[in-house]
Amino acid sequence: MQKRLNIRISGLGGQGAVTSAHLLAMAANKDGKFAISNPFFGAEKRMAPAESYARIGSERIYDRGEIVYPEVIMVYHPQVITMGKSYTMPFYSGIKRDGLVIINCSEPLLSQDDVKTLEDLNVGVFYIDATKVALEVAGTELSSNMAMIGALAGITKVVTLQALDLAIQDRFGKKYVASGGTATLDEAIKKKFAKKEQLLAKNMATVTKAYEIGAIWAETHACLVAS
Repeated sequence: MQKRLNIRISGLGGQGAVTSAHLLAMAANKDGKFAISNPFFGAEKRMAPAESYARIGSERIYDRGEIVYPEVIMVYHPQVITMGKSYTMPFYSGIKRDGLVIINCSEPLLSQDDVKTLEDLNVGVFYIDATKVALEVAGTELSSNMAMIGALAGITKVVTLQALDLAIQDRFGKKYVASGGTATLDEAIKKKFAKKEQLLAKNMATVTKAYEIGAIWAETHACLVAS
């Protein structure tokens, strides 16, 4: 991995974008790396634009706030692209050369102009139907964010599966205190499963499935953010 990987996550309220950044940072710490995550959103309500950031690296990280020039952009909902529900427009603004875009959708959404812009920057674009993966594996679309971070890890190897497993256990298996909409989402996820052990197992299974899908794609696509 590069000395530093800057990840920008764009989605809608209630999709777990903030939780995703936190889990990635927790997993990076488990792997012995340095990491910082932070959210950025306006009115805290479902379907409103929501953005979060994760910085992961091999050296101590001091800066916080919005990531203007990410190596990776993750899009959690098609409306980020089709309806411009993003705090940064176009959604790929600032993406670095040889970067990566991961989009939760079953079919291509980008215009020809957007495709050309990203191709000129040698940016890889990976589509994964994370919601479908979540429904098939976990039985709920609330685990779509698990599929997204699994795909990211499978492509970039920024964190290991073992570290993600430990991070998920810490987040949902122990008394982690969240606030606002994030706390509400955590409770909604927990209520979907009869037992905590089932919650942990289903979430990790979703991460693992998406990790495998991402890893297979990475084998045939040159991606300089990968290790």
